[in-house]
Amino acid sequence: MLDEKVKKELIAVVGPNYFKDDAEALVTHSYDGTPMLQALPDGVIYPENTEQVSQVMKILNKHRIPVVGRGSGTNLCGGTVPINGGIVMVMHRMNRILEVDLENLTATVQPGLITKTFITHIEAMGLFYPPDPSSMAISTIGGNIAECSGGLRGLKYGTTKDYVIGLEAVLASGEVLRTGGKLMKDVAGYDLTKLLVGSEGTLAIITEATLKLIPPPSTKKTMLAMYKDLNEAARTVSKIIENRIIPSTLEFLDNATVRVVDDFAKLGLPLDMEAILLIEQDGDQEAVDRDISLIEAICRGENAHSVSVAESAEEALKLLTARRSAFTALARLRPTTILEDATVPRSKIAEMVMEINRIAVKHGVTICTFGHAGDGNLHPTATTDARDAEEIHRVEAAFEEIFEAAIRLGGTITGEHGVGLVKSPFLEWKVGEAGIEVMKGIKHAFDPHNLLNPGKIFAKQSRKRVVLQHG
Repeated sequence: MLDEKVKKELIAVVGPNYFKDDAEALVTHSYDGTPMLQALPDGVIYPENTEQVSQVMKILNKHRIPVVGRGSGTNLCGGTVPINGGIVMVMHRMNRILEVDLENLTATVQPGLITKTFITHIEAMGLFYPPDPSSMAISTIGGNIAECSGGLRGLKYGTTKDYVIGLEAVLASGEVLRTGGKLMKDVAGYDLTKLLVGSEGTLAIITEATLKLIPPPSTKKTMLAMYKDLNEAARTVSKIIENRIIPSTLEFLDNATVRVVDDFAKLGLPLDMEAILLIEQDGDQEAVDRDISLIEAICRGENAHSVSVAESAEEALKLLTARRSAFTALARLRPTTILEDATVPRSKIAEMVMEINRIAVKHGVTICTFGHAGDGNLHPTATTDARDAEEIHRVEAAFEEIFEAAIRLGGTITGEHGVGLVKSPFLEWKVGEAGIEVMKGIKHAFDPHNLLNPGKIFAKQSRKRVVLQHG
């Protein structure tokens, strides 16, 4: 519980309407999109501008009170659960587009801006901001930056880090830091912009971002390729890239996911397919036509059961919307849905999916797999019930083996969801003991009293890795 003196200091900064510590506010901000994690904060604060964020941080720093920055709470690694109590700082009031610079093709925005709102605004101006996390209708730009969010277009266009070129952020001390700017080149010292992107709120509170925009593609075509053999679908992915074709979207859904998505979106998909690839290409008309023709030939050469090109923009949008709804569709099956994002090299996709299936059978759990095949980012998703402790234990054991399999195949424990609390025990598997120590040193330099999102990324105790060999 907060000291009354501290509470009065915080209210003096934001006003009585924008500090809350009633039971409803505390419970509402005690969890995020990650199942089975919850911890009550001591208070919730809603700053209006950078100056207020700075003043709040000075107060919290003086009293050594932890703070968790938060957008919409769509986080899937427990990254915004206030496990050490303290203050949750909600950025939704700071939600403006401050500037769109048509001469430099940049936009300057506040962190509480909803991603889809920004994308819609930019597209109406004839511009393009590619990062498109599946949560974009809800998630904020600040949350995207904190997690370095990806999306369906990541293969061709990259992720959030490739479009953030400048930041304003408030340090734990309350000092305001500005990095980068409207520059395409800048090597003046360490790249603090890239360091803050993906830092999960552990280094600073983002208060403003300068984002790179690009001209939009003139043409798009979307196609669906269906396979009765998983390996043939995976080989198709590799063959497309091998032929120097980089689609804007190259998505994978396994049979279990296809069944659930079709039931949810009513697409009339055949339910006996082991895998479906959803492929989109964009660019100028001639290049798109050429690429789609080549991709179709590759799909058929790898024994696709059927290949079809969407006949209209509406049909293409329906297909892409159905893919974005995979998590929502799966969440209808059981009371608890655990979505992960193990990532492997593209050439290892089939092997990884088969490992996921083998591990699910071994532990007697249900795991559906979909994801961004083009960049190797798979989303094994367990449907379970948090009330069944024994089943949850088996699910957790299965995911531990899935992370180990991803590392063994040259991959990583997370491609876009972040480490947060859930994957912190496994981080050392990926970066090694030396990597952990370097990261802890960076954390200490930014936040010597460990006030910013404490308990995230760095586990109290790393999980011992047991490398399992399978025949």
